[in-house]
Amino acid sequence: MSYRGVRESAHDPTYGLETRMTSPINQEIRFSVAPMMDWTDRHCRFFHRLMSRRARLYTEMLTTGAVIFGDRDRLLGFDAAERPLALQLGGSDPGELAKAARIAEPYGFDEINLNVGCPSDRVQNGAFGACLMLRPDLVAECVKAMKDAVALPVTVKCRIGVDDQEPKPALFGLAERAVAAGCDALVVHARKAWLSGLSPKENRDVPPLDYGLVYELKRAYPNLPIAINGGIATLEDMRLHLAHVDGVMIGRAAYHEPELLLRVDPELFGEAAPLADGFAAVEAFIPYIEAQLQCGERLSNMTRHMLGLFAGRPGARAFRRRLAGEAVRPGAGVETLLSAVDEVRRATARMAEAASA
Repeated sequence: MSYRGVRESAHDPTYGLETRMTSPINQEIRFSVAPMMDWTDRHCRFFHRLMSRRARLYTEMLTTGAVIFGDRDRLLGFDAAERPLALQLGGSDPGELAKAARIAEPYGFDEINLNVGCPSDRVQNGAFGACLMLRPDLVAECVKAMKDAVALPVTVKCRIGVDDQEPKPALFGLAERAVAAGCDALVVHARKAWLSGLSPKENRDVPPLDYGLVYELKRAYPNLPIAINGGIATLEDMRLHLAHVDGVMIGRAAYHEPELLLRVDPELFGEAAPLADGFAAVEAFIPYIEAQLQCGERLSNMTRHMLGLFAGRPGARAFRRRLAGEAVRPGAGVETLLSAVDEVRRATARMAEAASA
C-alpha cells in the first residue's frame, strides 16, 4: 500500500524517534494494539507482550458502571508484564469517569483512554462511544474531569465523524476542545461511524478511510501526539503512516496474525525481537498457561488468542482446527497445545522434504 507524498525516510525503522518522541506518552504510542471487545483480555495481552516489548497494549473497554460497582480486582487486575498498558473507559458522565479513573489508578495502568469511537447499539444506549462525536463539549468535560482526578495521561480514541457530520469540522472541533481540556494524545480511527444501519463489524470496513484528514490534523496540532487506526495490516503500512503521525494502532491484524508482532520491535524501534518465531512464542507462553490452569482457568480461554499464530505457514489450518476443537474439552492441558503445534512442525517438515526431493 502506498500513500501520495510519503517520504522515503519512512522506511527507516527509527524514523521520527528523535524528533517526535519528546514526551512519555509519545514514546509509547508509536505502536499499539487496539482495545477490542471480547478479545484483548489479560490472556491476550500477556501473549502479545511476549512478542513485543515496545507495543502499547489496551484493555477491552470497561464502562464506568462496571468499574465503580463491579468486581474491581477481576476487571482491573493484570500481570505487571503487560505494561505499558492503557485502560479504556466507556462513559459520558464526567463525575463517574473521574471516579472510575481514581479507582483504576492504583492498579498501575499507564494511561486512561476515553472511548469516543465505538458505534454499537449497546454503547449508544449508554450515551457514550461514537455518539460522543456529536457532543465535543461533553468530551472536553470528561477529559478535564479525569485529568483533575488522576496523575495518569488521559487520551481519547475517536472517529473522524459520525453519520452526516462533515469529517473535518467534526474531527478538528473535537480535537480543539479535547486539547483545551488537557488531552494528552489522540488516537483516530480514520473512518466515520454510522450510528444506525451498520453493525459494529460493518463500521470497521464499510465507511471509507480518510488517512489524509488525520495527517492534516497532525499538521494542525504538531505538539499533540496523534496515532492513526483503521485498515492498517502490514509493517509497510505502519512505516508509511509514521511519516505523518506519531503512532499507529492495529487491531485485527494483531489478532489474525500475531506473529506480525515479532517484527515490530526490530522494524519500528530498531531493537531486537524478544523471540525468534511463533514456535518460541508458544514455548514462552506455556509457563503462563500452566499457572492459569492451576488457578482453574480453561485452556481455551488462553489458546483462543493463538489461533492465528501460524497464519500462512504449512499446517496452519490443522493447528487451528485441532486447537479450537480440543482446547474446549474439560481437563484439556498444555499437551493439547503442543499436539496442535506438532501439526505445523510435521507439515513444515513434509514441505521441506518435498522441496529437496
